[in-house]
Amino acid sequence: MHNTVKNLIYIEELIKSKANHDKLPTIIAVSKTFPIENILPLIEHGHLHYGENKVQEAIDKWSNIKFKTSIKLHLIGRLQTNKVKFALKIFDYIHSLDSEKLAIKISEEQLKQKKKPKIFIQVNIGNEDQKSGINKERLDDFYRFCKNLNLDIIGTMCIPPNNGNTEKFFFEMSKVNQELNFKELSMGMSGDYLEAIKNSATYVRVGSKIFGSRT
Repeated sequence: MHNTVKNLIYIEELIKSKANHDKLPTIIAVSKTFPIENILPLIEHGHLHYGENKVQEAIDKWSNIKFKTSIKLHLIGRLQTNKVKFALKIFDYIHSLDSEKLAIKISEEQLKQKKKPKIFIQVNIGNEDQKSGINKERLDDFYRFCKNLNLDIIGTMCIPPNNGNTEKFFFEMSKVNQELNFKELSMGMSGDYLEAIKNSATYVRVGSKIFGSRT
């Protein structure tokens, strides 16, 4: 058995032992920067959810494989408005909606392509100047704006500040998500996915714990 598959199975078992809600979270194998040869063992194992940061990399890597399978691709990096039409062709989920301008562009493009991706609103839960995302005080209004554009908003996503208070921000994000009655919550990466799961994350983005470090 390939190491990536062993790593995935170990994480799945760990999650089963730690999850505090009925629906087990979906593991997004973050395959960004890794060539398809590194990912094939997971595909052959049957894993379906993969995360990419860049639209062009995803197109180059996945175009020959994705449409012959049930694989679901998640855009977990920032999406520029000039890449939206390309993103919608290959991604099933967008985790980084962070502005009205981007929401309008996605709405226009999904009409043209007759395809509606599932979308997470990125929340700047720590109100950090250097990070993208909607401040939680604006989230309710922004969600209504997106619904008026007929976007399929399924939940929120956050990347907490790297200041040692990760679980505090996960708890806060979970509370905000519940207040808006969202069923899905995307948070947690290789270093903190177990803390995210304790706080009701339904999608976790795990890269290095599956694929190892990129050399």
